[in-house]
Amino acid sequence: MAEILKRIEATPAAYPAVPSGLSVKAAALDSDMVWQRIESYIAHRWTDRQVVWTVEGPGCFEPDLTPATITAVDVWQSDAWQPVALVASPLGGQVLPGEGPYRFTADVGSGAVPAAVSEAFKRLAEYMAPGEEHPGASSYSVQIPAIHLEETRSSAWLAKAMQLSGAADLLRPYRRA
Repeated sequence: MAEILKRIEATPAAYPAVPSGLSVKAAALDSDMVWQRIESYIAHRWTDRQVVWTVEGPGCFEPDLTPATITAVDVWQSDAWQPVALVASPLGGQVLPGEGPYRFTADVGSGAVPAAVSEAFKRLAEYMAPGEEHPGASSYSVQIPAIHLEETRSSAWLAKAMQLSGAADLLRPYRRA
């Protein structure tokens, strides 16, 4: 089985448009940051960018991002990258006859953003938007005679935003290429 040694994914010129229906605070967030969080969680891309994989064989290589159109394949020989023609594998990838290493260059990303992904963007942005009170605080307490208010939030609330917002459930079908 082929092993991916390294993947270099270029930043796209632009991320998909921000879905409509966000609150003012969620719309004020950096939309690129929200898209980057979503893309780090899934294998699908909707805006074009170049990706270069360095892969060691032998075996079959299938890009771990989709949709991907391979534009060049090289093999490391005699201290330099040399173009090579590979045979297609029965599952849609490329057969690597030797150890290589091989370098695959591809254009990745196209198509319209599905409704489930737009909804995941909304949920994640709304969850990450600053709340009414005490942004960043993990606990807050107010005591007035006869009234005691205490709020506690996990210190990992932002790290778990994908799961706690409900976006992860919507993105599950897009986790694999």
